Amino acid sequence: MAANRLLSDEELKEMGRRRLDALTEAIDAGDPARAKDHAERMYREFLAMHDALIGWLTGTLSFIGERYGDAALLEAEKEGCRTWLEPLTKLFAEADVRHRAVMLGKILRGHFMPMTVEEDDEKLTFTMEPCGSGGRLIQAGKYELPGGFLKVANAQPMTCGRPDFPVYCTHHYLEELIPREMVGYPLFTCEPADALGEGLCHIYLYKDPKAAPLRWTK
Repeated sequence: MAANRLLSDEELKEMGRRRLDALTEAIDAGDPARAKDHAERMYREFLAMHDALIGWLTGTLSFIGERYGDAALLEAEKEGCRTWLEPLTKLFAEADVRHRAVMLGKILRGHFMPMTVEEDDEKLTFTMEPCGSGGRLIQAGKYELPGGFLKVANAQPMTCGRPDFPVYCTHHYLEELIPREMVGYPLFTCEPADALGEGLCHIYLYKDPKAAPLRWTK
């Protein structure tokens, strides 16, 4: 063994294991304290990766918008969003409304934040408290720092008709536009908070998707 070695063979093996495997092993061994520790560690590790990717994406969009303007930003973002929205739209179009609600819940839980879900005769309303992506970027001051992320200055469809709109949040427009182009209606709609980062944004899944309001269509 090298004299200046930092980690033992056992530590290296443990470092290379999936956290999920360690968690399920602890459950199978009847060790709830160790299982809870692994669950908490897995949450922190996944959230750190989630936040790093959100930052990477928002930084890239900021660069495109600042360097090449709003039209190029929208074109680039539309192409990026197609990679996940097109297959998701096909899945939603083939599913009944209950299955669509379950799928949307799974998607939104991927932001690792607490969420409430309410149902009325017309729709289901999903509310993260706080928003796990765009809202947390705003709360962390990522748009206000020197050299911070871009706010799209001009009110337009991709800014939900608002000026000085955080660039990350512009994807809500495309979440409605791309499915509408494919199947004639959005999968779900987002109602941004009046004060982004302070109030709560709401995501609506209509039981009759064709009843979803058509917004920001130009």
